[in-house]
Amino acid sequence: MTDSRETGQTLDPKWDANGLVTAVVTDGDSSSVLMVAHMNAEALKATVDSGEAVFWSRSRGGLWRKGATSGNTMHVREVRIDCDQDAVWLIVDPAGPACHTGERSCFYRRVSGDALERVD
Repeated sequence: MTDSRETGQTLDPKWDANGLVTAVVTDGDSSSVLMVAHMNAEALKATVDSGEAVFWSRSRGGLWRKGATSGNTMHVREVRIDCDQDAVWLIVDPAGPACHTGERSCFYRRVSGDALERVD
């Protein structure tokens, strides 16, 4: 491998055409997936600098600090980036539900044929 993005020690995210990377968020204690969101450069920097999860809201067109209105913040234990630096993994301590529906995780249903089943 000769691509320094894949083998080097420099943070150099590979932003998509909209200037975003995918962010996968997991619970630091249980390792369960809590949510998937997106980050731009400003959100990634704010997350690293503050230790709290900050994302880019595509629907609102702006930064979104998780829990700013609900109080369900996410303290970031660790930020990891994948091999080609186009996805971020946040390992967090959530202060409440991750999902806007009030569920602990956004992944509270499984696909069963063409239907959805609740996962407890």
